Parts: sequence; C-alpha cells; structure tokens
Amino acid sequence: MPVGRRRRAGGLRREELAALAGISADYLTRLEQGRATAPSAQVVEALARALRLSDSERDLLYRLAGHAAPGPDVVPSRIPPSVQRLLDRLSHTPVVAYDASWTLVLANAPYDALMGETTTWRGLERNAVWRNVARLPSRVVHTRREQAEHEARLVADLRLTASRYPADLALRRLIADLAAGSPRFAELWDAGTPPPLTDPSRRKTIDHPDRLALALVLGTQSLTP
Repeated sequence: MPVGRRRRAGGLRREELAALAGISADYLTRLEQGRATAPSAQVVEALARALRLSDSERDLLYRLAGHAAPGPDVVPSRIPPSVQRLLDRLSHTPVVAYDASWTLVLANAPYDALMGETTTWRGLERNAVWRNVARLPSRVVHTRREQAEHEARLVADLRLTASRYPADLALRRLIADLAAGSPRFAELWDAGTPPPLTDPSRRKTIDHPDRLALALVLGTQSLTP
C-alpha cells in the first residue's frame, strides 16, 4: 500500500483490504459482522489473495465460507508468493495478471493509469475475452483486422483452457454466458479455428486521454533503478 499517515496499529485498514480485494468496504464490514454469511468463491479468493494467505490458510478460509478449496481440476487464480514478490518489484511498471480463463486477477496502479481504471469492473467486465468480443471501450488501438485476429486468438486460447479444465463449473458458466451474450464469441467458438500466427499484442498502441500524463508515467519508469 502507498505510504500514508502514521498508523496507531499494524495491519490493513478495512478500506484498504476492500480495495485490494476489489469489493466494497460496506460488504467487507457486513462479512466481519456476520451480516453477510454466504460470500462467493470469487470473493473468498480475492480476500485470500489480498491478505496473501498461505495455501493452508487459504483452504481454511474456503471451508469457513462453506466452499471446497479449489483443486487441480479448477482454473487457478492464486498468485504464488514467488510471483507476488516479482510483482512487488514492478510496482512502478504497468502490470496486469489474468488467469487461464482470461479473467482479471489484479492490475497495479501504473496499469490503471495507462490503460484505464479496472477497480470498478465486475462480473463479465473482468474477462478480457468478453471485453474484446463485446467491443467494450479500450485505450488499445487496433485496426479492424488486428481486432478480429485478437478476438480469434483469445477465443482459441479459452478453448484450450476448457479442454484442460473440463470439470471447472465456473469456467463452463463463463463460456455459456459469453456464448449467450455475444454472437461474435458464439461464431468463433463454434468455428473452432486455431489462433492466427501473428500476434499484435506484443506491440500495443495506446490512445491515452492525457498525453502529458502518459509521458510522465513512461518517464518515471525509465528513471526507476
């Protein structure tokens, strides 16, 4: 967390934990007070990640919330401590992490400054496949051909994930929701074509609303040891 005013006690404040987990402070308060007694598995995972729980602590949190801890047949969304340490070292670099279903796991503050705020995304909005096939607003500039190839690549990759985790019910629901909500996704999914060979994601053009702010972000990064 950013350095703030002096604390009288150690640990995260409620608002800080809520922000890290991507939930509202009001909902976190209701969980603490026992007024919300059925948190979803997604909320449990987000809290475990924000608190950086160990594997055993995470499993206990799932059981306390009435869920079975995710097994090897479920798409993992847990960031291992070794990867988290790497992300901490990149705190001045725009970084985003997705799980194998292309659902957003975390985005740091420089990424939000560059690409747009992600903390308000909920449900399907957090899925990159949906954001692309539904053509939600994005600062990434693609030609029509690049956008079509990018969508095909994402759907093809999601198909590989579905074949690897056939028992993941949440993944099945995601695919069903995508197919029901996007004719473009349904078309690509039914076609079953392999992904294009070119990869425009390796080089991105960003249309930032404040060019000066973008220049400052990049300049700060270039001076960081």
